[in-house]
Amino acid sequence: MKAQDGMYIDGAWRPAAGRDLIEVVDPADEEVIARVPAGTAEDVDAAVRAARAALPGWAATPPAVRAERLTALRDVLLARKDEIAETVTAELGSPPAFSQAVHAAVPIAVAGSFAELAATHAFEEKVGNSTVLHEPVGVVAAITPWNYPLHQIVAKVAPALAAGCTVVLKPAEDTPLTAQLFAGAVHEAGVPAGVFNLVTGLGPVAGQALAEHPDVDLVSFTGSTAVGRRIGAIAGAAVKRVALELGGKSANVILPSADLARAVNVGVANVMSNSGQTCSAWTRMLVHTSQYDEAVELARTAAAKYADRIGPLVSAGQRDRVRGYIDKGVAEGARLVAGGAAAPREKGWYVSPTVFADVTEDMTIAQEEIFGPVLSIIRYEDEDDALRIANGTVYGLAGAVWAGDEAEAVAFARRMDTGQVDINGGRFNPLAPFGGYKQSGVGRELGSHGLAEYLQTKSFQF
Repeated sequence: MKAQDGMYIDGAWRPAAGRDLIEVVDPADEEVIARVPAGTAEDVDAAVRAARAALPGWAATPPAVRAERLTALRDVLLARKDEIAETVTAELGSPPAFSQAVHAAVPIAVAGSFAELAATHAFEEKVGNSTVLHEPVGVVAAITPWNYPLHQIVAKVAPALAAGCTVVLKPAEDTPLTAQLFAGAVHEAGVPAGVFNLVTGLGPVAGQALAEHPDVDLVSFTGSTAVGRRIGAIAGAAVKRVALELGGKSANVILPSADLARAVNVGVANVMSNSGQTCSAWTRMLVHTSQYDEAVELARTAAAKYADRIGPLVSAGQRDRVRGYIDKGVAEGARLVAGGAAAPREKGWYVSPTVFADVTEDMTIAQEEIFGPVLSIIRYEDEDDALRIANGTVYGLAGAVWAGDEAEAVAFARRMDTGQVDINGGRFNPLAPFGGYKQSGVGRELGSHGLAEYLQTKSFQF
């Protein structure tokens, strides 16, 4: 797609306040494919003012009508599915098949789910002698990451619009073209002017200006825990609401009764998906000591299949960060059984699918989020030991449990300190709440729980 040279504010593309541009680079060949404006505080202010002006009308719009606009948005995105996939492949480096099946298809399904919720959610209810109203929280600042550029946008914007909120979106600077495509879809879907606004730019400039803006009522952010802390501090000082989806270091616990080959193969696939750039990836594989050597060999074989399947990392900086973690794993005594830090290709920001064995729970690669195609395999002695290791990080975003008996897996999962657990390879559910415990964040996305983040409550007593 051709990049827009302005900001989408109040229903139209408008020139940016400044002249600085951000280069968008194809991670596969390191070529500049587009340039977009680097938004300033002035651009942010214009977008927030447009959102504030549009808020009364959109909040008063009947939920059924809001549902119609979201359905129209879903339909436009569906019609542009190929363009979405091509855009994500160009700016993120995702393989075309994965872009089609995940980066395009999943957010289309999520948009449809919020259209249905807008039509069916009980925005008013009776509780004893009270009438309880669930009203829009107001103007939402949506600050999204680059790893799932459209999904993360839809997961914030769709529930906000369903709730009756207005939105200013600041997408990641690495993947702004997908956000511009989304803005075009919003316009084509007939969403009223000012209800949705887009400002491209850098986090420390446009992102901070948006989080600090006094007319923003809620900041919804997905990204690193460090930035999440900063946004939380800004919001706390202004007593405004936040929804934070942050880092993860999820455990894939394989109990002795499980189908070991299936659990290992699915676990490796999970880590390698999206080149490992997934916050909920099961990057720690926990295996009973009696099955450890077999699991390591299975993982080594499985990882080799992904050498030519996964795409590059999003940037040179991200590639170098992941390589640094691989070097640190080796330096701390982990055994490299697949991949490594060496560049697998002459051009492009690629990292080989990497598997470490003999990882101990105190190693850096077992504690910190790497955000690349790197798996750490950790042995455990019994279930209590496995639980202690699984819960032994500052994160609690996701995880998995495998067992021959589903009840056994569920019993273990109930004791895990994490927001979401897949049982024996459970399928993704766009209606299930997604979010973390501990330093993995505050709040939930998707489904009715995701919608609730954008509502505030009022009661009338009779």
